[in-house]
Amino acid sequence: MSEETLARGAHWQRVYQTRLPDEVSWYRPRLDTSLELLELAGLSAESRLIDVGGGASTLVDDLLARGLENITVLDLSAEALAASRRRLAASAVHVAWLTSDVLEIELPAGAFDLWHDRAVSHFLTDASDLARYARQAAAAVRHAGHAVIGGFAPDGPERCSGLPVARRSAQDMAAMLGPAFELVDERRERHLTPGGAAQSFAYALLRRR
Repeated sequence: MSEETLARGAHWQRVYQTRLPDEVSWYRPRLDTSLELLELAGLSAESRLIDVGGGASTLVDDLLARGLENITVLDLSAEALAASRRRLAASAVHVAWLTSDVLEIELPAGAFDLWHDRAVSHFLTDASDLARYARQAAAAVRHAGHAVIGGFAPDGPERCSGLPVARRSAQDMAAMLGPAFELVDERRERHLTPGGAAQSFAYALLRRR
């Protein structure tokens, strides 16, 4: 791993070592907007889905409840993934857990029907990182597959977990992923943090060309 990846991993390890999963600002008990867009993309029990930055998110719980048998959860923080495995108990064996950086991991070409990312890409503010992210998504998602990207909207916070973020509209997210994807739908969400603060999120549903 690069020094930059190690530093990012150490940051997120500290977050999940010092706070419970339902105490972090991005926590939601259910990712309703993500699920709505995934269903529009054709989510089914046969879908091959990767949750980028899935960490301690409860999305995997809902996917397992829908009968999905090919779920991959990728996160930089082993502690976050461990929290999900503890929560899922015996069901955790039905999920592939990957502790890695989405910018560096080698994912099989065309291995996924669905790519989900809520609140990872908005931490990518460097042009070279954005280009790497776009290449990873384009390579890993099959043709006619879909990506659901969520992050802070243009009127959302400027920082999260002590780090600067990029605020983007659905159109910005489509531009971020480049010509390999086309925007097919979008959503806005008013997220309430566990502390009661309101945050504006934007979501894009994109189809792999």
